[in-house]
This record gives sequence, structure tokens and C-alpha cells, in this order.
Amino acid sequence: MRAMTYSQYGEPDTLELTDQPTPKVAPGAVLIRVERASVNPVDWKLMAGYLDGLIDVVFPVVPGWDAAGVVEEVGPDVPELSPGDRVAAYARKDFVHGGTYAEYVSLRASDVARIPDGVDFDAAAGVPLAGLTALRSLEALNLTSEDTLLIHAASGGVGHFGAQLAAETGATVIGTASEKNHQKLRDLGITPVAYGEGLEDRVREIAPSGVTAVADFAGGVMEQTLALLVDGSRQVSVADFDVLEHGGRIIWVRPDAARLESLLQRVAEGRLKVDIDTVYPLEQAAEAMKHNADGSNGKIIIDATR
Repeated sequence: MRAMTYSQYGEPDTLELTDQPTPKVAPGAVLIRVERASVNPVDWKLMAGYLDGLIDVVFPVVPGWDAAGVVEEVGPDVPELSPGDRVAAYARKDFVHGGTYAEYVSLRASDVARIPDGVDFDAAAGVPLAGLTALRSLEALNLTSEDTLLIHAASGGVGHFGAQLAAETGATVIGTASEKNHQKLRDLGITPVAYGEGLEDRVREIAPSGVTAVADFAGGVMEQTLALLVDGSRQVSVADFDVLEHGGRIIWVRPDAARLESLLQRVAEGRLKVDIDTVYPLEQAAEAMKHNADGSNGKIIIDATR
């Protein structure tokens, strides 16, 4: 099968289009013909070696943890899925090796969600990692209509899902973003503020008493978070382990087919928008990674069929 691979840590240009064995299909697993993958920051951070020591890596690596496609084959004892089913998955495994920047990926059937009618492969591929991260973060914060939530990086891949899910709770939601993305947040029902120097003052103009919850989808903002967070309130981060020293939680998303199906159903019903920036062919995965690292305005999708 065609796959993008790297055989040592390095920059995105290290990626090569290679021919790899089609994955085997173990009992309880399915082989998915990948239509679309999506790029997440963890892809190029893993490739650069930033998570070495945290996750085992077996070279050559096919990167990618998001997939949307069609079931090609089912292993023994997989009654819940059949060849031809449209599916999506957060495809993280116990070690980094066989990812989704490829024509095929083999996954546990229990990690695979059906794609509802009305959701195309581009949108479905954009949801798994980012959407599940946002959902897990919001569940940990347990928001109510009495809360005021600050989301760091509210217009990013995870943030734009988190903003929409938070708005459903009735909480007051304030989101940091660059000026060019402020209207995007307003359209989601979020009050935008510019990030950077002076953030505390800008937030207090909206919430004079501070905020009762913080979702950090950026990292490097602990000082600002602590200056704004009401004593005894809740915070989560996907990027800053220092959150643990201040009574918060680090969020590391898990494969979860049931929750992924709930998110995809929201997309089908028009209750959750997937903001897509650019779709790249598989052979341009390095450019897709660079685009994501430089700051994309929405999800970066990889078309594994071309």
C-alpha cells in the first residue's frame, strides 16, 4: 500500500511516499480503506522526537491518528461492522508505527465509529482527535450555566470544537484568538479576546470577578490562567503538565467509539461545525504538516486516495 513514512526523527521533509505491507487484520479488528486522514500538532511533534520517552516508536513510522474511510475487511468475531461500512476513528495505538497517512489502517473494532448519513469524509476525518479532546476536556470541567469559561486558543483545531460544546452548556464562554478569527468565534456564540500581553485586563472587562473554569488548548499560559481563575475553580490543559501542580487535570484523549459517534451525530444534525482549512493529497503530507505547524485556520485534511 502507499503510505507516508519516516525512518528517524526529523522535520516534515523527512516524510517519504513509500510502499508498505498492507496491515493484517487480527481477531476483533477491522481493516479500513482510508479516504481521509487529518493533521494534528501531535503528528509533527512526535516526528520531531518531542514525545520520545513517553510513547514507544517503531520505525518506519506511518504518522496520523485520525481516519475516515470504508471498512475493507473484518477479522474474526467482529459482528458489529461489515465491509462497506463508512467509519471514522481516533487511531492511536499503544505504540507509534502504523498510522493513518496511508491507504489502509488496521484498528480494533471497538475504537471505530460509524459515520452518519450526511457527513462527508472530510468532516468525519477532522473530528476524532480534536473533537474527542474537546469533549473530554469539557466533561472534566463539568460546566453549568453559572460558569464563566476561558478557552485558550479557542479558534484552533481543538478549541473550535471546545467552544461549540461549551456553548451548549449555557456557560459564559470567552475565547482567545488572533483578531482575524474573532468573527469566527462570535459566529459560534463565543466572546473573543486577543491573546498575548494584556489578556488579563481584556478578560476582566468581560468577567470582572474572573473566570470559574479554564480550558487550555495552547500551553504556555499558566501565569495568565492563575491570574484569572477564581480560587478553588477548575482547569484542564492538553499541553502543560504544570496544571497538575495547581489542582487541574492534564487531558490526553483516548479512543472512544461511542463518544466519537455522538460527535459525528452532532455534525450530521448541524449542531457541530467542522472548520476545514485545506485538503492535501497524500504525497503532500509534509506540506500539510508544515501548514499545521505554521498555524492553520481550521483542520488540515489529507486525501489518502490521491
